[in-house]
Amino acid sequence: MDQSSRVAKASEDGKSNVRAVERALDILLCFTTDSDLPMTEIAEKVGLHKSTVHRMLATLEDRGFLERDRSSERYRLGMRIWELSAHRSRSGDPAVICLPEMEKLRDTLGETVSLYVRDGSERIRIQAVQSNQAIRRVAPVGVRLPLYVGASSKVLIAFAEPSLAEQMMSSESLPPGIDPQGFRDQLDEIRRNGYATSLEEREPGAAAVSAPVFDLSGRLAAALSVSGPAGRFTPDIIREQSALVIQSATRMGSMLPG
Repeated sequence: MDQSSRVAKASEDGKSNVRAVERALDILLCFTTDSDLPMTEIAEKVGLHKSTVHRMLATLEDRGFLERDRSSERYRLGMRIWELSAHRSRSGDPAVICLPEMEKLRDTLGETVSLYVRDGSERIRIQAVQSNQAIRRVAPVGVRLPLYVGASSKVLIAFAEPSLAEQMMSSESLPPGIDPQGFRDQLDEIRRNGYATSLEEREPGAAAVSAPVFDLSGRLAAALSVSGPAGRFTPDIIREQSALVIQSATRMGSMLPG
């Protein structure tokens, strides 16, 4: 094999290795929305042939990144994932730093408290403290939600860099039911008030209020949200309690390094 052939083969091998890594990561990312999945559903989600997915699942299981329930043949995240997570630096993690304040707010208002950050055109719930009431909104951590609807979504847009709102208004992912100018006016009002509200925007029967969390450098770090059943968490109650949410968000921000 001549030099050019060896270089070409090495390049092709490198591309093949990268594709294998990408496919393995795509499989692991299937579990951001589901706790356990069968092989057939994983193959559908990642768009790969079942035989390819079967081989990759076997490798991920062998390395401890996935576990297989042999009775149901469903896969779930393995202990190796939790080992990696345990070694992640928590020194400036809002999900850890803000948790005590979130618990205090939950105890004061009696509703579910969540913390969101923006990732592209989505928001991710990075922390949650569930309401203790019998009828409540359950907020799983790690869930990704669209950035166009919901109180916390509007906060993450309104208080981000000014160019973000315009980028989103011109984005192809803008839902057809959203009026760009009306949305801009709503964002202006949110900036003036210092908080956002939502009533059954994303989920029927749910209401929420959200305030921005700024770190010590003044950068938007997260959105603090309180949500509950719309029948109990009414617009009047939300307005009355919005000041407490803003105060909690301010205290959280004072603990976050810039």
